[in-house]
Amino acid sequence: MNVFTAIGRVGRDAQVRYTPAGKAVAGWSLAVDDGWGQSKQTVWLDCSLWGDRAEKLAPFITKGAQIGVTGSIGTREHDGKTYVTLRVQDVTLLGGKGERDQQQAQQPAAVPDYDVDIPF
Repeated sequence: MNVFTAIGRVGRDAQVRYTPAGKAVAGWSLAVDDGWGQSKQTVWLDCSLWGDRAEKLAPFITKGAQIGVTGSIGTREHDGKTYVTLRVQDVTLLGGKGERDQQQAQQPAAVPDYDVDIPF
């Protein structure tokens, strides 16, 4: 069984592309840290999410956002380099980073509207 779960920061915005058959695939990079201090290491994952969920979640997977992912891990070779890949099965949106967080911190908290349709 090949199941990998991690929490990391999005390195580049998700981009949706389509196969010749018309199936959507969203791709992004994810930085996952391990260790602390001088022994801290960052592993970069090339993530892909397929189908309708790719189209619906891609706008929320933006650079700097913290997300949790679960999926099947693998590798691919390109130009003599080995890349770690993750075929994502589940995404958990955990939060943002940067200007967006600062703007939200300055705005008063809004009362949630529970009648809103969630796009996924």
